[in-house]
Amino acid sequence: MERLNSKLYLQNCYIMKENERLRKKAQLLNQENQQLLSELKQKLSKANSKNNAKSTIPDLNLSSGSGQNPSSSSN
Repeated sequence: MERLNSKLYLQNCYIMKENERLRKKAQLLNQENQQLLSELKQKLSKANSKNNAKSTIPDLNLSSGSGQNPSSSSN
């Protein structure tokens, strides 16, 4: 009986060490995943802001064009 307890104890210790190793690996993978997700969000945000800037440029030109008419008439 004591021999069986010793064997089970050693197996339990091994399982706990393996569990800790896997927990640390999972934590590192999670951190890497979060970093990659953050980078992806930044790239998407930059791409969206570039697309929005392109779509707002014609509006700015129209706005500045109408702004020139009053100043031209005042000269």
